[in-house]
Amino acid sequence: MKRILLGFVLAFVLIAVGGYVFITTGHMPMATAAGALPLEETVAKLALRASMKSSLDLKDPLPLNDDNLKGGADVYNGNCAMCHGALDQKRPDLATAMFPHAPELLKGKGVTDDPEGETYWKVTNGIRMTGMPAFEKILDEKHRWQVTMLLAHADKLTPAARKQLLGPE
Repeated sequence: MKRILLGFVLAFVLIAVGGYVFITTGHMPMATAAGALPLEETVAKLALRASMKSSLDLKDPLPLNDDNLKGGADVYNGNCAMCHGALDQKRPDLATAMFPHAPELLKGKGVTDDPEGETYWKVTNGIRMTGMPAFEKILDEKHRWQVTMLLAHADKLTPAARKQLLGPE
């Protein structure tokens, strides 16, 4: 029994020392152009899901109407488009210059199939080590829900919301 315990302790120490040497010798890729480490994406997805689990059932308290969609368009254009792309525009260079790449939210499905609570959580809290900032101290609750609404309905926007997203002609 003592040999088994000693084996576990030795294995733990070797892993810890190996990790320390790996990091301190510059082998840990920290550049945004570097790819993911083995299991990094899996671990990050598991941690993100666990962090926002309690928010998944949240529902947008605002009524679905043009005023709220247009408000969400204003928030999106002012805070999100630089990374996630503007409506009917080429993907911004900034979107591919970070790791992981910022997803295009207004093209195709985007996040329209995500629960509203998940999108609201991401807007409110941001996502560590992705470039996604937390907007809790920047945008009030109403504006965070408005942009959540816009993204939830991005595949079926009203003409007024589309016009607001496209900006002045």
